[in-house]
Amino acid sequence: MNIEDLDISILLPVFAAGLIVLITHVPLGQEVLKRGIIFIDLAIAQIAGLGVIAAHALNLESEGEWMIQLVAMASALIGAFILSQIERRWGNYQEAIIGITFVLAATASIILLAGNPNGGEHLKDLLVGQILWVTWQQLLPIFILSILIIIIWFHFKHRLGRTFYLLFAVAITSSVQLVGVYLVFASLIIPALGSVGFKGRKKLIVGYLIGLLGYLIGLICSAIFDLPSGAVIVWSIAVVAILLHLKKIKF
Repeated sequence: MNIEDLDISILLPVFAAGLIVLITHVPLGQEVLKRGIIFIDLAIAQIAGLGVIAAHALNLESEGEWMIQLVAMASALIGAFILSQIERRWGNYQEAIIGITFVLAATASIILLAGNPNGGEHLKDLLVGQILWVTWQQLLPIFILSILIIIIWFHFKHRLGRTFYLLFAVAITSSVQLVGVYLVFASLIIPALGSVGFKGRKKLIVGYLIGLLGYLIGLICSAIFDLPSGAVIVWSIAVVAILLHLKKIKF
């Protein structure tokens, strides 16, 4: 245990990254839970990650970071379009097909990394993320994009229909490289589950509170005990959600 490791200059941009992710992921996660498509975020995040791995395999990083982001976004949007068509045609089997899509994308990533001596590290970064290394410069464009997404969501959510999948894909792609697949899933689903039973604005407030406390406590614990930040934050969000749900906070 080392209290001196609580370096605000490092932890502040990391906490800000978590808040930016939560801006979009809490309301979108509640919608995902409402629609009963729990694993869609894992599938789309994994597809976006597959796009990143494919771009590196093709040496597209020489064109600049924007090319990697473009490939990741295109991959996620294609995946979202396919999943929206699955809902329309095979709605009764949608969750099973989403799970299969995730497995196919995950195993395709492993195949592409098979010949890469750093493949294991790349896969770990994709799943757990590198949240401790985020910078303020990285956060600004993602923050602007998150604000645009949340404005569109709250103004047009009742008219989006299956376009929801495309908006969802954009939100996921902007965060998966920032915090990793596991933390993306946790940020979407755990606050949504923890806020079940609340209505209207209270439900949204509880969801945001779960995410905020989870990120804050997780970061502090990971710094003090020198543990992987992403994994600890996932557990922290889960514990906070359980405690707050059991307490049945009154507003």
